[in-house]
Amino acid sequence: MSSVRRARPEDAAEVLRLRQLMLDSLWGNGSPGAADWHAQSLPTLRERLGEEDGDFAAFVVDRAGRPEALAALVAGTVEYRIGKAGNPRGRVGYVFSVATDPDARRRGYARACMTELLAWFRARGAGHVLLNASPEAEPLYASLGFTRDPDPSMRLPL
Repeated sequence: MSSVRRARPEDAAEVLRLRQLMLDSLWGNGSPGAADWHAQSLPTLRERLGEEDGDFAAFVVDRAGRPEALAALVAGTVEYRIGKAGNPRGRVGYVFSVATDPDARRRGYARACMTELLAWFRARGAGHVLLNASPEAEPLYASLGFTRDPDPSMRLPL
C-alpha cells in the first residue's frame, strides 16, 4: 500500500476531483456547476493546504505509478465551540470529503488516511470528532470507534 501523506498546495486540483467523486456518489453524477465551483475553490484550497499549523488538513494516498494523481483523500477541520462536560476546551474535529477512486477501493487507503487525520485531531486537542456517514462507509467508521448520534441539525443556505 502507498503511504499516507499530508496534502500539499499542488494537490489542490486532485483534492477537488476526489471531493467531486464523493459528492457525485452521494447526490448523483454530474452536479450542475461543478466546473464553476472548482475554479472558484481552487485558490482558497491551495492556500489552506499550505497552512501547516491551520485548522484544516487533508491526508492523501498517491496513485501508484502516477505521482501527480491521488487515489484517496480524507479532509477535516478543527472548530472551536464553547466547552462543555466531556470537552471543556471546546475543540471539535469534523471529517468530510472521504473519497477513494473506485478502482483503488478495498486497499485500506481510506482507513490509513482516517488514522492520520484522527491523530492530527488528537494533536490539536479535539475533544470529539463528528462526521456524516454514508451506509457504505459506516462499517469503516464504526471499526474506528465512531457511533451514531441523534441528529438535531438544521440548515439555512445563505
